[in-house]
Amino acid sequence: MLFIYGDIVMRIISKHQLKVLVLYSPQHVARLEKVGKFPKRVQIDPNRVGWVEDEILDWLQERLDRRE
Repeated sequence: MLFIYGDIVMRIISKHQLKVLVLYSPQHVARLEKVGKFPKRVQIDPNRVGWVEDEILDWLQERLDRRE
């Protein structure tokens, strides 16, 4: 799902797409979100959530930068 605001393009990824990128269970993602250690989900409508792709990629990059 893409949101376009003028020159800004924001891609929202689904729970399935998130699991492919991050390899965490939905329960673990929820635990990390709750304690502020993972980007917060976006409520798309009452029955659907997603994550901002750039926030997830930044989160992953932080982990890559920390490895030796």
